[in-house]
Amino acid sequence: MKQKMGVKIWRWSIITVVGFYLLVPLYAMLDFSTKPYGFENAGRSLRAWKVIGTQEALFEAVTRSLITALIVMAIILFLVVPTAIWVQLKLPLLRRPFELLCLIPLAIPAIVIVVGIAPLYRWISINLSESPITLAGVYSMLILPYTYRSLSAALDAVDIHTLAEAATTLGAGISRVIFGIIMPTIKTGIINGSFIAIALVLGEFTISNILNFKTFQVVIAQIGRTDGQVAVAVSVASLLFVLVLLLLIPNKKRQGAVLDVDVA
Repeated sequence: MKQKMGVKIWRWSIITVVGFYLLVPLYAMLDFSTKPYGFENAGRSLRAWKVIGTQEALFEAVTRSLITALIVMAIILFLVVPTAIWVQLKLPLLRRPFELLCLIPLAIPAIVIVVGIAPLYRWISINLSESPITLAGVYSMLILPYTYRSLSAALDAVDIHTLAEAATTLGAGISRVIFGIIMPTIKTGIINGSFIAIALVLGEFTISNILNFKTFQVVIAQIGRTDGQVAVAVSVASLLFVLVLLLLIPNKKRQGAVLDVDVA
């Protein structure tokens, strides 16, 4: 009894500390965004939040960033996920090298990545497009470590070998096995990776700023040079948006499921 009580106290202590760590900066940002503007003494106001709707460059940047996030999510869904499943099913000896390859971007500083890809994006800007949407390629690389860990945890929780063998026995092809049987089973891991991709795309600044692309965070920084309160208000709004997305991630534990394999 005492041990359980101690565990509960320790758990709530950690939750409290983490909560203060996350909420105090948000409160400070919200407090700053509602302070009187300039030398006014009119008390609190929502002026900075109302001005957000007049920032055309901001909405263009948000649109481009969301399109980029959708492209990154598509790359994850149709390239990274099938590759991870294939390696786990057919190439188990390559699982560790594949994991190491996916984790490499986590160990390389963003400034080093920029130095390496700058000539490539210079060529892309001259010959193909100057849109920030082209950053989807490098963002897909940056998101690999987080996506792989999410997928790896989901794959380890499911006996995909038995599922694949059963589906193959009933006549399903490899594409049916991957996209129709295994991927729906690990959809929570895929959704987790997709939402992390959205958070990264909306929050990345270093690479896009050095490459002179006007992404969401770059535009916020530009707004902050003229009106810091508006920039902080936009930052709070974006943090709350990403937080809502993360809270929408299904967290119900898998309690067993019966899969009907339709091979017709």
